[in-house]
Amino acid sequence: MRISEHRPQLQDFFQTRREFLGRFGMGMGALGMAAMWPGSQANASTALQQLAIANPMLPRQPHFPVKAKHVIHIFAQGGPTHLDTWDPKPGMAKYANTNVKAIGGVPLASPFKFNKTGRSGTEVCEVFPKIGESIDDIAVIRSMHTDVPSHEFATVMMNTGSGRMTKPSVGSWLLYGLGTENQNLPGFVALGGGLGGAKNWRSAFLPGAFQGTLVSNAGGSVEKAIENIKNYSLSLAEQRQQLDLLQQLNAQHKQALEQEAGLEARIQSFELAFKMQTAATDAFDLTKEAPEMRAQYGGSQMGDRLLVARRLVERGVRFVQVWHNGWDHHSDVKTNVARRASECDQPIGTLLKDLKQRGLLEDTLIIWGGEFGRTPRHDRGGRGEPGRDHHNRGYSTWLAGGGTKGGIVHGATDEFGYDAVQDKVHIHDLHATILRLMGFDHEKLTYRHNGRDFRLTDVYGNVVKNLIA
Repeated sequence: MRISEHRPQLQDFFQTRREFLGRFGMGMGALGMAAMWPGSQANASTALQQLAIANPMLPRQPHFPVKAKHVIHIFAQGGPTHLDTWDPKPGMAKYANTNVKAIGGVPLASPFKFNKTGRSGTEVCEVFPKIGESIDDIAVIRSMHTDVPSHEFATVMMNTGSGRMTKPSVGSWLLYGLGTENQNLPGFVALGGGLGGAKNWRSAFLPGAFQGTLVSNAGGSVEKAIENIKNYSLSLAEQRQQLDLLQQLNAQHKQALEQEAGLEARIQSFELAFKMQTAATDAFDLTKEAPEMRAQYGGSQMGDRLLVARRLVERGVRFVQVWHNGWDHHSDVKTNVARRASECDQPIGTLLKDLKQRGLLEDTLIIWGGEFGRTPRHDRGGRGEPGRDHHNRGYSTWLAGGGTKGGIVHGATDEFGYDAVQDKVHIHDLHATILRLMGFDHEKLTYRHNGRDFRLTDVYGNVVKNLIA
């Protein structure tokens, strides 16, 4: 054998276009086989995706066992001022007449007092006395930060993990991963709604069954809360016949062609609407609650929404988002914050105690917070109107129940509350932690769309282990 015969030949460095495409295609095919190997991550993700499409609402097991089964997200839209709610900065008063370059203006000290509360001694603002009674069940995060201090961007970012690209909401991801425990009610309900509209509770590229159901007027009559909840033209038996016919036609369509996501979602929504005619009437009818209980929740719009939220998770609904708008306070912080706090303090305080008394707090994760915080300086920088501008570099939120570690404060901002400086928590980190509390590895809860495995946290996010009991 001659060595010269084994040297690279000139023709080895060239190939036809057909040869290149043939070799390239075989390589991609081999990569695609990875999804077929038992135990592979791609295989596990595909299995979940196929199961969720076939039976979207049926209960499914998370990646690992946890206590949390439900979420109530109280969304304080508008950007609550952390400095006047959960992040006391008493030292700011000494800078009242000073232009502080580091914060871009004259500091505005909080007009409210903070009191050490509970066994934990967590400092709670005087505007939240009822919530403060449950402070030992609450984990306060004082080091939140997000990308952009723009209301709509940050609101959608908080609810979907993306401020630009249309992506599924947190509730939709959880419904995709877990299904729901009640087949007669939506697994994801939004009570209220606000800036950004359906972007905040949509399922995007996930199957349509995982989209949130908006209920604008919880607490009134069921007919006003959910439009067209009853069919006054056909009886239940006649409606059932119609739906059975649709299912037969859909089965023929799938046999002749293939499953169509839009058609499946539409028929599933018809089925759910049919079932809700009795189930929703029960869940949303607050006259079935004792008058004393309604009074404890405050008898207000916010109180009714939170009481409905409790009734929904009691009945197995997976994710309930309760909107509390109006936290955008560019002026008169003292009056406006006190007013907004008075609307939610008693209802939230009652919710925490009510869930705990019923044994539901341990498996229901409560989240409170907005899309960003407020500046420590006067609005517009100078010493004028006592309000605060938008701020994304440091703010607060809190978690309770659902396997969280109560009675703690996580992270910190600087002496002015301007920058998160200790144990910082980004929105992606919060989402990763929520998924962890619900039993998921945020890197493995994925959905293949347009050739890519998407996830709630994109390519970011770290679980905040200190928040987990």
